[in-house]
Amino acid sequence: RIALQKLLSRHFLNRFAAHFRQISTSRGDTAMSKFSRLLQPLDLGHTTLRNRVVMGSMHTGLEEPAWGQGLRAMGEFFAERARGGVGLMVTGGISPNRAGWVYPFAAKLTTKAEVELHRDVTAPVHAAGGKIAMQILHAGRYAYHPLGVAPSNVKAPIGWFTPRALSTEEVYDTVEDYARAATLAREAGYDGVEIMGSEGYLINQFIVERTNKRTDEWGGSYENRMRFPTEIVRRVRQAVGDDFIIMYRLSMLDLVEGGSVWPEIVQLAKAVEGAGADIINTGIGWHEARIPTIATCVPRGGFAWVTKKLKGEVGIPLCTTNRINDPTVAEQILNDDCADMISMARPFLADPYFVKKAMEGRELDINTCIGCNQACLDHTFKGKRASCLVNPLACYESEFRITPIAGPSDKRRIAVIGAGPAGLAASTTAAERGHDVVLFEASGEIGGQFNMAKTIPGKEEFYETLRYFNRRIEQTGVDLRLNTRADVATMKSEAFDAVILATGVEPRTLRDSLPGAADSPIFLSYVDVLAKNAPVGKNVVVIGAGGIGFDVCERLVHNEEHPASSVDVDTFLKEWGVDGSNEGRGGLAPNGAEELEPARQITLLQRKSGKLGAGLGKTTGWIHRQQLKKKGVNMMGGVKYLSVEPDGLRIEVKGEERTLKCDTIVVCAGQSPKRELEKPLAEAGFDVFKIGGAEKAAELDAKRAIDQGTRLAAQIEHATTGQVFNAPVGLTERLMEGAEKLLKVA
Repeated sequence: RIALQKLLSRHFLNRFAAHFRQISTSRGDTAMSKFSRLLQPLDLGHTTLRNRVVMGSMHTGLEEPAWGQGLRAMGEFFAERARGGVGLMVTGGISPNRAGWVYPFAAKLTTKAEVELHRDVTAPVHAAGGKIAMQILHAGRYAYHPLGVAPSNVKAPIGWFTPRALSTEEVYDTVEDYARAATLAREAGYDGVEIMGSEGYLINQFIVERTNKRTDEWGGSYENRMRFPTEIVRRVRQAVGDDFIIMYRLSMLDLVEGGSVWPEIVQLAKAVEGAGADIINTGIGWHEARIPTIATCVPRGGFAWVTKKLKGEVGIPLCTTNRINDPTVAEQILNDDCADMISMARPFLADPYFVKKAMEGRELDINTCIGCNQACLDHTFKGKRASCLVNPLACYESEFRITPIAGPSDKRRIAVIGAGPAGLAASTTAAERGHDVVLFEASGEIGGQFNMAKTIPGKEEFYETLRYFNRRIEQTGVDLRLNTRADVATMKSEAFDAVILATGVEPRTLRDSLPGAADSPIFLSYVDVLAKNAPVGKNVVVIGAGGIGFDVCERLVHNEEHPASSVDVDTFLKEWGVDGSNEGRGGLAPNGAEELEPARQITLLQRKSGKLGAGLGKTTGWIHRQQLKKKGVNMMGGVKYLSVEPDGLRIEVKGEERTLKCDTIVVCAGQSPKRELEKPLAEAGFDVFKIGGAEKAAELDAKRAIDQGTRLAAQIEHATTGQVFNAPVGLTERLMEGAEKLLKVA
């Protein structure tokens, strides 16, 4: 862990300063030497993987057959990653029966007809030189439908329904369902299966007493509780033969009260090996755990030490996972003998050619996963097709391609005004296609709002996106003009055919509307704090509890004496109450999370009553709220702002007036789109397009900004002035939203 820790420290403190130059490792043989462990083939006896890289399972929304399209989109998604050099890919979870559906009509494999659909996945992968395993996942009590079953009728804290307890006979039947699903997977052309035994799904629910209250042969003693996974692996091996990959996802760190203890984990690992597994993959945390496991606040490779603890206990390869998004970090983990293989999932949404670029010595060309969850997990839990904030082409490979312009008559001279995320995506995509692109930026650097985001503790990965776009500007030939304000005269003199306004937003300061604010020296905007590094006192009031308000609080509770845990594994484990020795039950520290002194005392306010940060990410909002609570941030809703006083902010809450004493007030009360050029440009006869914050500033949304910029640039020569292109909204997303609203009402 110490070696990895040093690497992470070097990475975040030194590499970011040198991100904008390409390392001189352009030869493939040099890269093969640099990443020799990562790129080394792995002989499993009956088959050989071309390298040690696993594309881990994640649900994308492509697993359910599309009307008239079957699973062809899923096949193209994986084929693209196979072309990118991945050693072994694992699909999203496929249920072995209807009761195991994650939600109604979710993916399952139980019939010959479904086998035919899955051949549209395996055939293109094999044609691209790849190998692919199908994950068999039974949701158990995590099912979002009323037919869910579990070892016992214990409702999940994140579930919608109380599951029905399986009868003894039904448990045996479920074991056979796993074997049948594996057999059908082989018939469909898969190279193997991964049996999902972690993250709190059905198999995990059998293993621990907190969810298994049974008194038959499937409950009681640990030997009885572990019988379910062991029998599944044994029956799957019997069903598929010896020349088929079986990977078992073992929960090595449950992170919940009453979870497994380490000797039990070792005992199960040995039993799974004995039952016929070829590989043991690492599972970290149940979905209901209140400890982050994959969000960007988790240090890179932050759980590799868990897998290392199992080394030497079994004789089959071990695969480690979670927050590994860089080939250098992956190589170090293997060199530290933490594991034999590296599993990465979201990094292959961000860049399908991650492995190929590493092989060719082009690691600085990798579009790095920033761990934000905004377009992947957040989409999945909304029933929406997954994608990627930094790569909106992900999961749209069969319908959204970046292709060269048809010919000289389609070539356009395009001005992009603003080098924030939207402008960067639009300019580089348009230039890549063959258009003549000039990118105007009034400041001295690219990035826009990302330049503020990257300063937030836990968002250090945003530096990577800026490094990537700097490379893209160089490679695509965009004419970047920093410190240059665009105007109508310039557009005319340079004869642009189209102008893309990516001018971003203007923060609402409240100086003109809040009495006493106009001349107050203690009254600041979030831009003053995040971009201009304005001095901030020790007692702070933050107005506005959206994403920016939370970011400002996170920035202000840290300083040099109170560093962020996102770049230090040991600090992270202490802050979140994880037992770094993994000896305690569930991997939880016996004394809980360590109390950390904040750099400042902060009060966070919002006008609306109810939960603060309600609009934060579906899978990360709870993390941001918990982080601020740990730092003692006082959160208040239903607040009316009355006036700024010399010694603080006068407010009204529930009809009572009071003054919050403070020495700094920071306003994060929304923003307005900057569109002052739109009308004069249109009047001058230009085709004008708005993207990102300039199009909609209700909430800063880099995901929408990059998506809009990319989609517009992909078809700008055929677009009509003012047209806006957004990702489509699917039927499943609408149904999930409606169901959630109905359940809340009920």
